[in-house]
Amino acid sequence: MNAMVVSVTRISAIALVALALAGCSSTGGQRSDLTVGAPQVSANGPSQVRFTPYSGRSAVGLLPKPYFVSFRARNAESYGHSFIAYGELDSTGRVPYDRSGVLVPSMVKIAGFHPAGGEAAYSLGHLVPVPALTGASDGDTEIAYLQNEMTIALTPDEYQRVVAFMNKKQGSLTVWNAVVYNCSSFTNDVAEFMGMRGVNHLLFPRNYIEALKKANPRVQTLPDGVDIVG
Repeated sequence: MNAMVVSVTRISAIALVALALAGCSSTGGQRSDLTVGAPQVSANGPSQVRFTPYSGRSAVGLLPKPYFVSFRARNAESYGHSFIAYGELDSTGRVPYDRSGVLVPSMVKIAGFHPAGGEAAYSLGHLVPVPALTGASDGDTEIAYLQNEMTIALTPDEYQRVVAFMNKKQGSLTVWNAVVYNCSSFTNDVAEFMGMRGVNHLLFPRNYIEALKKANPRVQTLPDGVDIVG
């Protein structure tokens, strides 16, 4: 056990050095291979996005695949955060946003994995496991902070199975660590449950989602109605 702790600490220290050299940011145009998923919103400001607001109607009862699971990456103060948005599509087959660019709360939920306790716990979690939360974090619902996404439409039966798995997984996760098990580790588990191939959980979230898409070219995805231009 002591050997394992020493090993994890050494790996985390290496990750910290690499992050320091990279500027610890996924918003500066760098393409680092390291990540952990931060719970803060970026001080560098949101991305520029164009989108079509919610049609006003749910796709439930209208489309054969009225539900969705969306693997996402968003901007953050350090190097970003990966998480999952899931719920009902609108009647046009899009993920529903209101006119201010916020996910419609009555139709969409967030599943994620991040440290509890603010910045102190987040920093400590680069060295040792810290208590974790499995819901939404600041910025997850706002389209302005979205950097990348992979959205998959689901039938009611498919959706219920995925949601049941996520709920069970969330109930079993109690500690977060930047290297051993982070936000992208959680999304990998959900992707693999859906029959997809998981990818390196130490990629920056923006690059992680891109790698997830490239690793699963046969998975049919939705364009999400979002154009990320910054």
